[in-house]
Amino acid sequence: MNLPRRLRHGEEATLVEHLDELRTRIFVSLGALMIGLIVGYVFHAHLIHWLNRPLPQGRVGRPLTFGVAEPFLTSFKISLFAGFLLALPVILWQLWSFLAPAVDQRTERMVVSFVFLATGLLVAGILFGYFVALPAAVHYLTNYDKSLYDIRIRAKDYYSFATMVMLSMAVVFELPIFILALVRLGVLTSARLRKERRIGYFVVACVAVALPGVDPFTTIIEAIPLWVLFELSIWLSVLMEKRVLQAEAASLSEP
Repeated sequence: MNLPRRLRHGEEATLVEHLDELRTRIFVSLGALMIGLIVGYVFHAHLIHWLNRPLPQGRVGRPLTFGVAEPFLTSFKISLFAGFLLALPVILWQLWSFLAPAVDQRTERMVVSFVFLATGLLVAGILFGYFVALPAAVHYLTNYDKSLYDIRIRAKDYYSFATMVMLSMAVVFELPIFILALVRLGVLTSARLRKERRIGYFVVACVAVALPGVDPFTTIIEAIPLWVLFELSIWLSVLMEKRVLQAEAASLSEP
């Protein structure tokens, strides 16, 4: 199967050609997901050991499984999660290639910049979730009333919790992208963000409470980067507004 050709901006195509392109790009995305799943399954033992590191060493043993199929299903879910992360750049590129001809070149450059920023923030969120939020949550929760319980950890519950913490932090780290998009659409302005900074901090705190993490300590750990990202978003919106104004002034001055 040949890779679909990316249409140029403003290039006309029939409905059948668009549907054929969409079908091909879906197949490419599914193929990337399948390859990612295979790679994830080959290295799933390393991934499981990697996820087990935040567990208290010596006091809590390896996560338990119950039932005949649970070991396989647990390993498969972890492999699928890893495969999706590996295939995500290809999937996003196929989606963007399908939509890109509908936007002009200036907007396309801005979207590409947003994509690179979003990718960096996504990776930073996953790393923060793994190295900071997850160990803090595991340490707090497994030591809570430890004299009252014989703590045993079920594999599928722990891995679901670990992946949820990392995914939630990855989504939370996209806060600047969300705010910059609202500023670009005219829903918000940098002046309004600075004026209502206290309200913004309160909203960010509410988001942190809604994130996965049933204890107040984990909630605080998740709220701190949110506040930092919100402050960063304000100053990025100032820079973006200046660049937009400069670009509009340059376009008006052109003959």
